[in-house]
Amino acid sequence: MKHLLAPIVLAMAAGAVIAADAPSVKPGPASVAELNVMAKRFAPVELRADTSKLSSGDRAAIVKLIEAAKVVDTLQLRQRWAHNEALWAALQKDNSPLGKARQDYFWLNKGPWSIIDGNRSFMPAEYAGINIPARKPDGANFYPAGARKEALEAWMNSLPAKEREAAQWYFTVIRSGPDGKFRTVKYSEEYKPELQQLAKLLREAASHTDNASLKKFLNLRADAFLSNDYLASDFAWMDLDSPVDITIGPYETYNDELFGYKAAFEAYVSVRDPKETQKLNFFGKHMQELEDNLPLDKQYKNPKVGAMAPMVVVNQVYGAGDGNMGVQTAAYNLPNDERIIRERGSKRVMLKNIQEAKFESTLKPITKLVLRPEDQKDLDFDSFFTHILAHEITHGLGPHVTRRNGKESTPRQDLKETYSTIEEAKADVTGLWALAYMMEKGQLKDTLGQGELAERKLYNTFLASCFRTLHFGLTDSHARGMAIQVNYLLDKGAFVSHGDGTFSVDFKKIKQAVIDLDREFLTIEATGDYTRAKSMMARYVVIRPDVQKALDKMKAVPNDIRPAFVTAAALTAPATR
Repeated sequence: MKHLLAPIVLAMAAGAVIAADAPSVKPGPASVAELNVMAKRFAPVELRADTSKLSSGDRAAIVKLIEAAKVVDTLQLRQRWAHNEALWAALQKDNSPLGKARQDYFWLNKGPWSIIDGNRSFMPAEYAGINIPARKPDGANFYPAGARKEALEAWMNSLPAKEREAAQWYFTVIRSGPDGKFRTVKYSEEYKPELQQLAKLLREAASHTDNASLKKFLNLRADAFLSNDYLASDFAWMDLDSPVDITIGPYETYNDELFGYKAAFEAYVSVRDPKETQKLNFFGKHMQELEDNLPLDKQYKNPKVGAMAPMVVVNQVYGAGDGNMGVQTAAYNLPNDERIIRERGSKRVMLKNIQEAKFESTLKPITKLVLRPEDQKDLDFDSFFTHILAHEITHGLGPHVTRRNGKESTPRQDLKETYSTIEEAKADVTGLWALAYMMEKGQLKDTLGQGELAERKLYNTFLASCFRTLHFGLTDSHARGMAIQVNYLLDKGAFVSHGDGTFSVDFKKIKQAVIDLDREFLTIEATGDYTRAKSMMARYVVIRPDVQKALDKMKAVPNDIRPAFVTAAALTAPATR
């Protein structure tokens, strides 16, 4: 289990949090047996979705979208590391037991580094003439290999405003020109062959579907791949109302551990669940109310939130790229473009079949290990599901613009590499605050109920889920954010350690502790306080001994799931065409 099995030593270096290897894990390449054990941390599940109600046109469209998603995998390999594609090609030539084990684990991680083991390499230092770093480069393949953060930052700061914005934009890479100087290159140029192929496949899918909103989005997204201007297609994606649900393009910035600027390509091909979506639509009616009551100074609150931003529940058919790498995404909140968030809010997509698989495969066994017997009965899927929804909703709440010295900026730009960790933690704790607020108002009585029992289910399920997240290791932004929450709540007495690896909630203290922590996250973002964010991470992004006792008991529990996309395979099988 590597660094999950021993206290974590964290250091801030080159803008990244680096976890020390556990003493029980020897350095160097992993053996067949070790790779098999590492792979077993991801419980295999068969992922299914009901496509029986799709029209013939939508069934033809979804086949093209699955084909497009597979192109996204190629782009993700290239973005993660410059030599990934060459290494993958070399690995596929080795059909020995070791070669097959390496292929399997490489594809799960989309590279030679084990994501939940501190991005530590499981390969030898050299393979097929390719030198493999011991850890994934912080800048992935978004910046020139070996470029120092300080040099890149100095170059960006020397540029005129528009050029600096382009250098820091989601959809550009930085390359070294023939003269050795840095230059900005658009994604549409850097990935031109693959993006041309994607545009073609999306237009073919658009020609099949009879849904106007899907047709519009696919054509606009095809245009965006070639123009590098994603704004119009992102607005069209916000308006998407179709039985076939598709998210495809460059979105999340987690792979850029140097600055957190650059977006990785991902794809989620899904089928909408209209019944569950209808249940959740009422949350949109309370967005402004939640914003107005955030535990944050009034001057930082948004007087006009995108209250009717869409929320949908889907069942995933296929995932690719950043959408199928390591730990599986249970929900997402997009787009990240602040221009759209200010005008329309953001769209929340809940992957229900993924969430159900995680709950059954990981959270149920964890609960039996970390909660006391009298609290285990409070584990509740609806509380788990609804908190994930609240997490995604509250990404859209709080500060999205900062003003310092008369200049407008964003929390993402101000907080640099700390932003992803602070934002994920903010969404967790703001989501928890929001559910408690809505429970007190009686707004969730038809969803979660109300009163003492509903609160017990909410907070005990959240406590157990904290350990599910920490089980991933601390190199992921979500897990680093969760470490902050757990340690802060322990310090406040809201979580109680019993010294044996079990924990409980102090229901007299939990609500106020959540409010206080939420205020801290929101204020850091509102003021763009990079120093305060780094200080918080240095203090709380650790695994303390009592927490480690719980993690030690979880050795046999899968960290996450590994889906087999059986519905996608059936849809794309030759006999079904």
